[in-house]
Formats: sequence, structure tokens, C-alpha cells
Amino acid sequence: MKSFLFVTLCFSTCPFMVSGRHPTCNFLLDLERDRAECLDRLRDQDSTSNPKGRGCKGSWDNIACWESAEIGETVTIPCPRVLKTLFGRNGNISKNCTAAGWSDVFPNITSVCWSEPVQDKLIFYMVIQTLYTLGHSLSLIALTTGSAILCLFRKLHCTRNYIHLNLFFSFILRAVAVLVKDDILFSRDTQCSNQPSLMGCKASLVFFHYFIMANFFWLLVEGLYLHTLLTAIFFENRRFIVYLLIGWGIPTVFVSAWAMTRVYLEDTGCWERNDNLIPNWVINGPIGFSILVNFILFISIIRILLQKLRCPDVGGNDQSQYRRLAKSTLLLIPLFGIHYVVFASLSESIAEAYRIFFDLAIGSFQGLVVAILYCFLNSEVQGELKRKWRSVCLNCRLSRDHHFSSIYASRNGSEHTGQFHRSSRTQSILQSETTVL
Repeated sequence: MKSFLFVTLCFSTCPFMVSGRHPTCNFLLDLERDRAECLDRLRDQDSTSNPKGRGCKGSWDNIACWESAEIGETVTIPCPRVLKTLFGRNGNISKNCTAAGWSDVFPNITSVCWSEPVQDKLIFYMVIQTLYTLGHSLSLIALTTGSAILCLFRKLHCTRNYIHLNLFFSFILRAVAVLVKDDILFSRDTQCSNQPSLMGCKASLVFFHYFIMANFFWLLVEGLYLHTLLTAIFFENRRFIVYLLIGWGIPTVFVSAWAMTRVYLEDTGCWERNDNLIPNWVINGPIGFSILVNFILFISIIRILLQKLRCPDVGGNDQSQYRRLAKSTLLLIPLFGIHYVVFASLSESIAEAYRIFFDLAIGSFQGLVVAILYCFLNSEVQGELKRKWRSVCLNCRLSRDHHFSSIYASRNGSEHTGQFHRSSRTQSILQSETTVL
């Protein structure tokens, strides 16, 4: 039974749900709650039963509660609640009351209440966790560097780069939220007394959902802006406040509504379970809408670009400009959630592993790709970096030349001074000798 509990605790750390409390602590707290309820029930049963009766006394065997029974009686109970929550399997386990006491559990609890492909799933989720931790870490480094570049160079300050900068910030917040969540979930410090409170746990989940939704809506803003550039013939849209309201304001509204629905409809635990469909749709509905709109914008942008590129009136310079925009659009728009549309059309039983792989593992590198496309491969950014590098090199060369010239001048000055002193002394000696003569 102890080895069974140990393996169960290991499996409970798989990332099935997002929570601010360590999953091992959740498992142990649920187990402690079931134990307390079992002992109270057995205490009430002992106070009402005949104390002189023979049989098997009720007991708690560290995972399930067995009420008292007479010799020869078979007690059958459903799978323990903590195992139902963890594995989602419904079954029954039994014990016989004999003259020697309780028999062993039959059938084997692992075959009835345990999920068979546990080890494979554990390895799969460990690989996925390693991949998306690497992806978010690299994305965080690249996005932070790109944000610093866009902020420091004044010539890069424009509406287009302001949108890119907010997109970078949303990716940074998303990566930080995932890494902080994993630090809590998979920390080796499983001292449950040091775990965050339930209120802090819920607050962390609210921020986590906000950062995720804000990232999707800033991807939508990028699609809207690119579409506006094409339809307005490269007219600079200066209504940046509208983009701010879409990127940061709409997620605030829906996440606040989600928190209210959780409080009034499903205020259980750390809000990590989604048994009620209404709060789940309040979060996933707007995200799905943004993905769908981006997909429509992607199709529209491709259609507009094809029309403009086939137009005979497009000049050489304009055509090259359209080709550059088409290249950047085709490279970036598929990253706006087109794969979500593909996997949403497939059945969950077939596409579950693939969807998890693309959403978590491959999707974690999305910020890195966006930083490369929007910052490091941008010709304006490269030009500013080259200009700054040449300026730094020139200043270093000038300062080095000035240092050498100063040393040379000081040396020559000291030699001239020595010669002046020697000539002055010679003149004074000659004058004195002439006077004596």
C-alpha cells in the first residue's frame, strides 16, 4: 500500500491542471480530509452499534474507509475519492471479514482504480514539460532583448513597433506565468505548510489566465494591424489606444467575469477544476473567437496580397515592398493560432497527444520566433544596431588615439622642458663667466 501511494503521488504531479498549490499537497490534503470524515463516521458507528458483537472493526487503511462488519460478511465500496479525482475510473473494491480479521483487498486496487498507461503518460508529460520549459526560457531571453532594443532606439519608436513591443510584453508575461506556475507545481520542496494559501492560489490562477488571454488578443491586434496596412495602402494607423483596449482591456473584462462566475458557480478548491461549463466558456470562448478572427484575417491578407502582386500597375519599388510584407505575413500569421483551428476540427481521442505537443511544446517557442521575425531580422533594427556598433567602435578608436596622443605629447613636453632647463642653465653659467672676465 505504501508503494502504491508513492507512485500515486508521483503521478499526481503530472500537469493535468493549473494550480497555485503543489499537487502532492492537494493529494495529501484530500486524503487527510477523507481520513477525518472516515474516522468521524466510524466513531458514530461505534457509539450506536452493539459493543459486545463480534466481527471486524471499522478502519482506515490509508486510502479507503472500511466500516465494521460481521464475520463472513463481504464489504464492497467504490474506488476511493482521491483516486477517482486523479484517474477518473469508476470501480468497486471489496474485503472479507474473517475470524482472523480483514482480508486483503480484492480485486487488486491497481487494476480497478488505476489507469494502465500511467508510466507512458508520465514520461510523455515529463518530455513535454522539458520542451516547453526550454522554449519559454529561450523566448523570455529573446523577447527581453528585443524589447530593450525597441525601447532604447528612438528611431524605432512608431505605431508598428509599439504594437510589436506590447506583443513582446504579452509573451514575456505568459512565459513568466508558466515558469512560475511550474516552479510551484514541480518544486521539490513539498512542505505543504509552506504552500501558498487558497486565496493566493486563486489570485495566481487569475493572473495566469489573464496573461494567456492577453497574449492571444495581442496576436489578434497584430493580424488587425497587418490587415489595416494592406487595405489602407500602407497608411499609418495612429489609433493606438484602440489596440491597447483590444490587447489589454478585453482580457481584463473576460477574466473578471470568469472570476465572478467561479465565485458564484464553482468556488471549489483553487479553481483548478472545470466541472461547470460556464466559467470554462467565459475563458475559452474569447480565445477561440480571437483564433477564428485571426484565421479569417490570414485568408483575407493572402487574398489581398495575391491581388496586389498580380496587378500590372504595381511598380518595382512597391512590388518589392509588397513582397517583403507578404514574406513577413506568411511567416508570422500561421503562428497566430492557425494550428488551433486544425486540431479543434479533429476528435479529442485522436488528436489529444498531438494537440498537447503543439500547444505546449512547439507553442512555447512562439515567442522566440516572433522576436526573431519582428526584431532581430528587421532591417530597421539591424541598421540601427550597425550604426550604434560603428559609433561605439569609432568612439573607442578616437579615445584610444587621444590617449596615445596625450602620452606622446606629455613625453615630448617633458623632453622640451628638460632641454629648456639645460639651455637656461648653460646661458646662466656663460653669463656669470663673462661677468667675471
